[in-house]
Amino acid sequence: MSELKILFEDEYLVAIDKPSGLLVHPSWIAPAYTPNAVALLRDYLQDTVYTIHRLDRATSGVILFAKQKQAAHDMNLAFAERQVRKTYLCVTRGYTPEEGLIDYALKPIFDKKADPFADPDKPAKEAQSEFRRLGTIELPFAVSRYPSARYSLVEVKPHTGRKHQIRRHLKHIFHPLVGDTAHGDGKHNRLFREKFDLHRLLLMATELEFTHPVSGELIHLQCPVDAACDRLFQRFGWDGLYLS
Repeated sequence: MSELKILFEDEYLVAIDKPSGLLVHPSWIAPAYTPNAVALLRDYLQDTVYTIHRLDRATSGVILFAKQKQAAHDMNLAFAERQVRKTYLCVTRGYTPEEGLIDYALKPIFDKKADPFADPDKPAKEAQSEFRRLGTIELPFAVSRYPSARYSLVEVKPHTGRKHQIRRHLKHIFHPLVGDTAHGDGKHNRLFREKFDLHRLLLMATELEFTHPVSGELIHLQCPVDAACDRLFQRFGWDGLYLS
C-alpha cells in the first residue's frame, strides 16, 4: 500500500495521511477503478473499513477510519457532537488578520448528479472557523492591477464541519485559498502553477485530536505537509511554523 502512509492503527481505528488528489471513496466525478482511500485500506486490512469523516479530494492530511462498526458509530457521534478537534494549514491570498473567529452560516452544497432530489433552498447552517496567521510573504509578481502579490500561511480550527467550510469561510473574509478552483482566485492559482510548479489546493489537515471510543485515551494525531509544500514553504521563509 505504497500510496498511503499509516499514521495510527489499533484494533478499532486506523488513520492515514491522504495525499492531495486521492478520493476518500468511489465517486461519480472520477472514472471507475480510480484509486480511493477506502479501497486501498480494504486491500491493506483484508477486511471491511468504515468511513468516519471525509476530506475533499484536493485536501491532503490526516483522516480517520474505523475497523469495527461500533467504533465507527461512536466516532461519527463524536464528530457530530463536536468532540473532535481538527487543525488545518492553508495558504491564502493577501495578509489575513492575525487571528479571529469566522462565524458565518453556510448553505448546504449539493451536486445535481450525486444528490438529484436535494432541496436547493435548504437554509444555511451555523458554521464557525477559528484562525490565526502564522506567516506572510510578498512576492515580486504583478497580479491584476497590483505590482506584487501577498500571501499568508494560516492555521484554521473549524468548530463545525460544513462542506468546503474553510474554503468558503476564508473567501468570505476576502482571503481565498491558493489552488482552490471552486472558491479561489484563478489569477493567483495560475501564478503558483507557473512560478512554483504547484498544482494543488494549499489546504492540509495537520492534526486530529479525539477521545478513543474504547480505551478512553486522548489520541493526538499529527500529519506533516508533503514534500512539495515543505519545499515551497521553506522557500517562503516559513520553516519552523508548521509540521514538516
